[in-house]
Amino acid sequence: MDSLLPTIAFTGGHHNSALSVAVEVEKRKLAKVIWFGHKFTMLGDTKPSAEFTEVTKNNIPFYDIKAGKVYKTFNLIHWLRLPFGFFQSYWYLMRVRPALVVSFGGYLAAPVVLAAWLQGIPSVTHEQTSVVGLSNRFISLFVKKIFITWPQSKQYFDSEKTVVTGLPLRENIFTTQTSEKLFNNSLPVIYVTGGKQGSHVINMAIRDVLPRLLEFANVIHQSGATTVTNDFEALAEIRKRLPDNLRDRYLLFPYIYQDQIGNIFSQTDLIIARAGAHTVYEVAALGMPALFIPIPWVSHNEQYKNARMLVNKGSAIIVPEDSLTPQSLLQEIKRMLDQKEHYQEHAHEAKTSVIFNAKERMVDELAALLSTETKKY
Repeated sequence: MDSLLPTIAFTGGHHNSALSVAVEVEKRKLAKVIWFGHKFTMLGDTKPSAEFTEVTKNNIPFYDIKAGKVYKTFNLIHWLRLPFGFFQSYWYLMRVRPALVVSFGGYLAAPVVLAAWLQGIPSVTHEQTSVVGLSNRFISLFVKKIFITWPQSKQYFDSEKTVVTGLPLRENIFTTQTSEKLFNNSLPVIYVTGGKQGSHVINMAIRDVLPRLLEFANVIHQSGATTVTNDFEALAEIRKRLPDNLRDRYLLFPYIYQDQIGNIFSQTDLIIARAGAHTVYEVAALGMPALFIPIPWVSHNEQYKNARMLVNKGSAIIVPEDSLTPQSLLQEIKRMLDQKEHYQEHAHEAKTSVIFNAKERMVDELAALLSTETKKY
């Protein structure tokens, strides 16, 4: 039966929500899924990316694309990867001939969508942020449908192709695999994350305040596993040198996997993070207070604008990277924990802006498009 199903190729820079949609597609037996992505997150990295690990863990065939980025990148290797990524995508698409390409934006998805368009393979894309970067503006020219997270993004796209779906959420963030407490004390719990590859800036900021922070809080720290900075190894060494009572309050992970994340979120009082679209939307969906340190150099100041949406609702604060010092970080953490009830109240109000069935909405749209495209042949 499965051999008669069409194939959908997923691609893009936001693998968590893309994977939740891909799993739902296979669960409904709408199509077989393949994946075009990065096996390694950064140039020179030798550890497989979280994307590769989690996609292959779901038994989804993975095609490694060596795509390059344009925005604020003057690295010759990145520029040479632009045509290479396109021809690589073109070749893979010729071989597998999917019925549909589902893009979740970013520079990796652009050559895949363009190659699909040239071969007459229909595509759709999802825009995660309230603003739109260069890649998704380009991608939007070649797709049948554009799914958006926030209604205000409509202004950037052809209204006839645009559908508000919200951002597909991982079911795992709402469920716990165990009732085990992570810490044997009553101190507040802070979850620190820099996204799937970690944030060197945040890692170093936490390193500089760690002993003082652990005096009044427990810390769960997802540092990333990249071999370019080796932050995980450096932080693990620091953890070894902590006094026993403080060491027990610091849990360090290179990456938090799907079966762990729900338990961690259920025990977290405050999250410290970058402000990527998925992080901000998940924080809102969980009704959780947050301290955001946006990446300042991303396209169109996207992360700051993402974070600002929750700051405006009173559930979060922003510490700009150029103002980040050990003292400023520690001061803001203490202030938020001292006013925990205030921030939690506003965080619960922020949940009203979240569309909780985005995954189902998007898969319904994919099913309708697959049916339409199949009838053409």
